[in-house]
Amino acid sequence: MGLLDGLLGSVLGSVLGGQQTGAGGLASVVGGMLGNDGDHGGIGGLVSKFEQAGFGNVVSSWIGSGQNLPISANQLQSVLGSDAVAGIAAKLGINPADALGQLSSMLPGLVDKLTPGGIAPTGGIGNMGDLTGMLGGLLGK
Repeated sequence: MGLLDGLLGSVLGSVLGGQQTGAGGLASVVGGMLGNDGDHGGIGGLVSKFEQAGFGNVVSSWIGSGQNLPISANQLQSVLGSDAVAGIAAKLGINPADALGQLSSMLPGLVDKLTPGGIAPTGGIGNMGDLTGMLGGLLGK
C-alpha cells in the first residue's frame, strides 16, 4: 500500500495542520480502515459501522458539505470495537486511548477531504485512479 500510504500521509499532513508526527503510521492505519479491501469495508463499511452504533449523523456530517461534527474517543471506541482499536494501537505502537485520541481528532477532517462535494468516490477509496485524482486535486497538484 505504498502509494496509498504516501497520498494519505500528505492529506493527513494538511488535515493535521502540517504536523507530520506519526502521520506515516497513521496513514497506513487509516488506509487499512478506508481501503475497500480493509477490515472495515471501505468508506461504505465504515459508514455502516457508524450507523449501527447510532452515530450515522456524525459520519454523514463528515461526508456532507456542512460543518463536521466531532466524535469523542469513547464514541469511536463503540463504533470500531475493542479488538479493532487494540489492533490499531498495536500498529501505531501506542496505547489504545492515545490511538483513539489521534483517530477521533483526524478522522472527521480526513473523511471530509476524501469526499469532496459531499460525495464518496464511486469506486470507493480503494480505486487508485479515483483516489489519486481526488487527492491530487486536494493537494493542488
